[in-house]
Amino acid sequence: MNYFSSNFKLGILGGGQLGKMLLHDTRKFDIQTYVLDPSEEAPCKIACNQFFQGDLMDFDTVYKFGKKVDILTFEIELVNLDALTQLEEEGVPVYPSPKTLKLIQNKGIQKDFYTQHNIPTAPYQRFENLENLKSAINSQQSTLQLPFVWKCTEFGYDGNGVKVVRKVADLDELPNVECIAEAMIPFKNELAVIVCRNPSGEIKTYPVVEMEFHPEANQVEYVICPARIDEEVAQKARAIALNVSQQFHHVGLLAVEMFQTENDEILVNEVAPRPHNSGHYSIEASYTSQFENHLRAILDLPLGNTDSKVAGIMVNLVGEENFSGNVIYENIEKILDWDGVTPHIYGKKQTRPFRKMGHVTIVNEDVNKARKIAEQVKNTIRVIC
Repeated sequence: MNYFSSNFKLGILGGGQLGKMLLHDTRKFDIQTYVLDPSEEAPCKIACNQFFQGDLMDFDTVYKFGKKVDILTFEIELVNLDALTQLEEEGVPVYPSPKTLKLIQNKGIQKDFYTQHNIPTAPYQRFENLENLKSAINSQQSTLQLPFVWKCTEFGYDGNGVKVVRKVADLDELPNVECIAEAMIPFKNELAVIVCRNPSGEIKTYPVVEMEFHPEANQVEYVICPARIDEEVAQKARAIALNVSQQFHHVGLLAVEMFQTENDEILVNEVAPRPHNSGHYSIEASYTSQFENHLRAILDLPLGNTDSKVAGIMVNLVGEENFSGNVIYENIEKILDWDGVTPHIYGKKQTRPFRKMGHVTIVNEDVNKARKIAEQVKNTIRVIC
């Protein structure tokens, strides 16, 4: 199929910042793009060929959109699975497939998948709702031990839907929804590996990255590539990520988030079947960005080199606490004068506390120098209103 400067149409479900960064590469290759998103002010709107506003969870909306395009992909997992399945049955390629997405969309099903396929993961229990979890804790036969990590199985993102439960009273603050209770794992590092795979079976992994999280928002603050870990641990993490990818039979990108325990075990936390926050550094630091490789993969083109040209650190720009309204990026002109520093502004007009509004990549031959500059960036820019 001729994808370039042709009538071929790529459909993208979701019009947020991930889609916007993917569109940079579709424009580079002159590939037509259609985007569907619920928001009239979606970041993708300014960069796609045609924009459609609509509910990603509505069957008819997703189905009708899918019939307009030749291949369908997504930048967010919260989409109507039945519509994707129907489209695939009618001959519209969907990458990753609805079968893969069905295993990932619900975190309880995702955790069961790891257990069934002998993929190392933290011990957990599933509950239909919060009331069942409370009953289990109060039961004399309970094996649940405080503290544990509570996760809602659906609709969680960017730290939402995750809470450390240290005492029974903490449960009173949580919604009465399907959830899992996961054992607290003492760990040295939170790591991630992005795996790229095309329909022909070609598969590549990006280097292991290290993630540092904001203690309150439970969001990634810094992504560090390469991770500052032993090579033996890095090889183990990449091997486990490859196995996870092969078990899911995914096409496109799969971001595999993991814990490195105190004993250097690698446990899979969760996955995302799309471009991911942990791969943003690759736009400046890698030979081929995660976004270009996602595009290559879903079009069944040869995958690009996933190696890094230079060390890269990504720092997220999020809305400051106590600020909600029209966004201002205070002091951004100061960092534009620093070597190796590149800001990415997502195009969201309204800021609110901890909302992801952009990121900054810092590249340097020395990863430790890059990390210091990243801290200076974090302390210089303020996302306010």
